[in-house]
Amino acid sequence: MLEGPEWLTLEVKDTDRLTAFYDGFLELDVVAERDGETVLGAGDTEIRLRAPGPIPRGGLHTHYALTVPEGEYDGWYDRLDQRFNLVEQTFGDARSLYFYDPEGNCVELGERPHEADVSGVTGLFELVLEVEELDGAVEFYERLGFEIVDDGREDGRVRLTTGEFDLELWSPRLGIADARGGVHVDFGVAADDARAIAREVADDALSVTSVEDGVRIRDPDGHYVTLVA
Repeated sequence: MLEGPEWLTLEVKDTDRLTAFYDGFLELDVVAERDGETVLGAGDTEIRLRAPGPIPRGGLHTHYALTVPEGEYDGWYDRLDQRFNLVEQTFGDARSLYFYDPEGNCVELGERPHEADVSGVTGLFELVLEVEELDGAVEFYERLGFEIVDDGREDGRVRLTTGEFDLELWSPRLGIADARGGVHVDFGVAADDARAIAREVADDALSVTSVEDGVRIRDPDGHYVTLVA
């Protein structure tokens, strides 16, 4: 069984510059620094800014979504609208705004109900991956434990979820705000039994490797998903 997201890694040319960007505009604090990598806290999820070099690399032109309390959404919109050409979309009763960071990643802020004492960016709720062959990619992630919640295959996209974390698989395309699915993305998801889940996809994965956090799987499109035990 899969649960919530543990981390998302973005490849950046200048970690100091991107750290200042995310601190200044999204108020994400530095929680760790390693050689060539700065880790920011987004609620319980880490946003890892990684310089080119180590494998797995961080994702390029990644589209991902962060949550903010619904009572703060208008304030976030007004503040970011002074600096960015925002795009806004409504999904049911929830609104989301979109803008780009200096590395070309499309950042989404989506409003969600929260407890009264919660403030700021509270977590990662969505990630978009570009895939070459949509049907095969959907089957792969279903066997990992994701469930389809919106099958838009005719439009080149399928949305899956763990219940706590949504994954969109896109054929090469432009989405909302001209966003693209990320390439060679590295992300982590909490899992009850990482080794058992990994065995379900071992024959089709490009690689399956035991790591300190759990099991790292490289999917057929070259994305790295680590099942964190």
